Amino acid sequence: MALIDLWKKDKGQLADKHIQQVIAFAGDGKLGDASIASGELRDYLRSIPSDLIVKYADQCLKDSFQHSGFALQDLVNEVGRRLDFSVTHGRYRGKTNQPGHDGIWTDGNRHSIVVEVKTTDAYRIDLDTIAGYRQSLAKSGHIIFEKSSMLVVVGRQDTGDLEAQIRGSRHAWDMRVISVEALSRMLKLKEELEDPSILSRIHEILIPKEFTRLDPIVEIAFAAVEDVKQEPEVGGDDDTESKKFTPVAFHAECILRIEKKLAVSLVKRSRASFSSPDDSVRVLCAVSRFHERVKRFWFAFHPHQDEFLSAAETAYVAFGCGDAMTLFLIPFAEFKPWLAYFNKTQKPDRFYWHVKIRESKKTYWMTGRAGTKDFEITQYKI
Repeated sequence: MALIDLWKKDKGQLADKHIQQVIAFAGDGKLGDASIASGELRDYLRSIPSDLIVKYADQCLKDSFQHSGFALQDLVNEVGRRLDFSVTHGRYRGKTNQPGHDGIWTDGNRHSIVVEVKTTDAYRIDLDTIAGYRQSLAKSGHIIFEKSSMLVVVGRQDTGDLEAQIRGSRHAWDMRVISVEALSRMLKLKEELEDPSILSRIHEILIPKEFTRLDPIVEIAFAAVEDVKQEPEVGGDDDTESKKFTPVAFHAECILRIEKKLAVSLVKRSRASFSSPDDSVRVLCAVSRFHERVKRFWFAFHPHQDEFLSAAETAYVAFGCGDAMTLFLIPFAEFKPWLAYFNKTQKPDRFYWHVKIRESKKTYWMTGRAGTKDFEITQYKI
């Protein structure tokens, strides 16, 4: 049975295992270039929660085992994929006439990052070798040299020696270094926020730039704080009431029920966005408390969420009302025309639609603005 099938059958069985034990279930249990085991491991990594990715990376660094460096390479590339880079895996071992890079991460602007993963920087790293990978990839047409850079990912936070080595080399303007832990924290930040502009700022941090001016770093910090402060499920007329409460968060419980309903694994993309490992199915999951004064549940739906769902082969909107047991799953194609009937809040830099759900005698309605119609959604309750 393939590793991914074991995960689908019994997630708990694998979630408690050490990464070395997980690899033993993949193919013949031996990672290698173009091996079945490596293919199964990468499919598995695409399907699991990011918490497991971080846990496995930590195990690779703390408990060295045969091919732990190969596993770490795959884990780091999976983090890159979840940061919305287009990822091309490199080789575990260099080969004559083939670059020995560990991966290529390409962003939406076609900037390519040649990635090198090191478990430690205790030994001097040959920066010219890494630069040679970049030159070779450009020569073969895999990347555009002028729109590329290099990133060294190391397994320790104390990277002072390597930083000094880079600063003193001719590669100082084309190469950056980051620890596995910091990269993992970037991923967690991305998954806990909803503003898509923050993702582009995360990408920019990984690309070499001259940081005499600190505005870009300050901007990402403040954007993250502002995103957390937002009440994505409440807005407009009832803002003052919403501030009296701590935001609810039961997305995980909702997603477990949605996975069972759709018979598909879902991976977190942002605070409220989820997708299947192959990205063919996308789900926007919003949650709200019951607002006593107005006797309804209240959500906001943003244009970037519309774009996220519109780009999918199959898409759904889900609304958790009070808890995961009162959950509505609506095909996005049916929901989208309803937006024209909803109230909208327009601000100088953004706007969003108000999605309001009320109950009447065990019948649930999504209410439009005054003078329009309501939509019964009881049939979508799961």
